[in-house]
Amino acid sequence: MDINTKRKILAILKVIQRNNKPMGSAAISRCLGEWGIDLQERMVRNYLSLADEAGLTINLGRRGRIITKTGQQELEIGVAIDKVGFVAARVDELTYRMNFDENTLTGTIILNVSVLPQDSFHQALGEIIQAVKAKLGMGQFLRIFEPGETVQEMLIQPGQIAVGTICSVTLNGVLLRNGITMVSRFGGLLEMNEGIPLRFSQIINYDGSTLDPIETFIKGKMTSVHQAALTGTGIIGASFREIPTVTLEATQKILTKLENIGLGSVLMAGKPNQPLLDIPVGHGRVGIIVAGGLNPLAAVEEMGIITQNRAMHNICDFKKMQTIAEIQQKYL
Repeated sequence: MDINTKRKILAILKVIQRNNKPMGSAAISRCLGEWGIDLQERMVRNYLSLADEAGLTINLGRRGRIITKTGQQELEIGVAIDKVGFVAARVDELTYRMNFDENTLTGTIILNVSVLPQDSFHQALGEIIQAVKAKLGMGQFLRIFEPGETVQEMLIQPGQIAVGTICSVTLNGVLLRNGITMVSRFGGLLEMNEGIPLRFSQIINYDGSTLDPIETFIKGKMTSVHQAALTGTGIIGASFREIPTVTLEATQKILTKLENIGLGSVLMAGKPNQPLLDIPVGHGRVGIIVAGGLNPLAAVEEMGIITQNRAMHNICDFKKMQTIAEIQQKYL
């Protein structure tokens, strides 16, 4: 199998994996198109036949294909050169596509989606709400997907429930809409002491990463978000970003507005041309530290509840999000 064919098949496998259900060639072609990959339905069918022969997929007839265990393993290994920089590219793509208006509270935001066992939902929700109220995530809004519902063609299976949290990259999109370019430099583990950021203990650059850094830290059980939510002291996921110095005043006004409407996520902002928590910034730049949108799910994982987290999963209409009070009234 030549390298180009392998890349096409890996893209198809990625689509099937993300949607978590059998998929036909038409649906796969449509999803690939959304990712900027132009692969017509007829060609998708040809690649699926090759994937069947290689044991990467199983043909369920009219229901479509599912990915096999071998296919999952192949996807994890992947083509390394294709995966480097994926996170940075995804940040740029979604920043451009979202269009939330902080003045009218309309438009779209970027959503993380986390799937967990339905029988653990009440315990998990308690952890999530505690972290959100401690302002360790992106704002005060959630979205719950129950069994049978779909999230951008990903079907929530019986026995599962999914929680949508607002991705902190939404902040980049809001600023871009106001003519301000925010650059995401890296994600890392941030040590907190009595509610104050102390230092980064681990960092992963976005432009060299194949996975969202906070997803990696969650699965590595490297966080203590539960403790940080309770006491203010612990280790959470956060990202380091920069804005041009000339936009600082305008950015501060927007951040205040977002905080007032329940979409705050900034933990600390630096001064022009000066390091922030010993992290140097470029000339004419200001450093900003932003809480990770998946931190509430890190607290869930810390309690021994297995989660499947998909950072920057899709674009979502903000009006479909619910406040913490609404979630509590409905589910607790």
